[in-house]
Amino acid sequence: MGISVNDFFRPIKLQENSHNLDYTKVKPYIQCVRSMSLVTYQSIYLIDYYTRGFAYVSDNPIFLCGKTPAQVLREGYLFYLQNVPMSDLELLLKINEAGFHFYNNIPSDEKTDYSISYDFHLMQSTQRTILINHKLTPLLLDRDANIWIALCLVSLSSHRHSGNIEISKRAANTYYEFDMTANKWIEREKVKLNKKEKEVLIMSGQGVTMGEMAERLFISLDTVKFHRKNILKKLNAKNISEAIAAAANHSII
Repeated sequence: MGISVNDFFRPIKLQENSHNLDYTKVKPYIQCVRSMSLVTYQSIYLIDYYTRGFAYVSDNPIFLCGKTPAQVLREGYLFYLQNVPMSDLELLLKINEAGFHFYNNIPSDEKTDYSISYDFHLMQSTQRTILINHKLTPLLLDRDANIWIALCLVSLSSHRHSGNIEISKRAANTYYEFDMTANKWIEREKVKLNKKEKEVLIMSGQGVTMGEMAERLFISLDTVKFHRKNILKKLNAKNISEAIAAAANHSII
């Protein structure tokens, strides 16, 4: 049995009729993300849970799979069915269910403080797949504190496999990781890097070589390597790119 658009909305309990919503509230958000799309390489789009579609899609190409923003906007959730491999579609449904279960237990006044991050594959027009990272955070809630409009950011993933599902709260010292085997959220302490480790990680993101880091930080090359090794271990990363992505996700740098 195939997956349908309706499957994505089974965990969502919306009480109002979309005709009763004040859509003038959405326009400022669209104007804001349109401006954001001019200064970032990430793809940005807005989900409208009431219309079961998208309210805005940027022209940044990572998310578009060779289509125009207008085409993706028109397709809405059908876009996922057409451009996500079946195994990852099943993953997205599981993330959707787990994510909404989590959000339904958050106090209403805190819901816009949380964001969820996960990785899945998109099939490009060449039939080649790329692994993308997808971040989603609520922007606008309805009168019953259900998510109405959500902001989505899409970038290339630094991981090798789909999944890597995490929920973070603004300015919190912990985050939640979804255990696919146990089918539950597990609270984790955010990693803390010392001053030198942060400096090494930031410079790595800027493309600075280890030799240049040693000169700038007035330390030996072996000490730079030591700090990088500790960074990878603390962030449970296989390489420095994964470490940079993890640190950014957890607001460490």
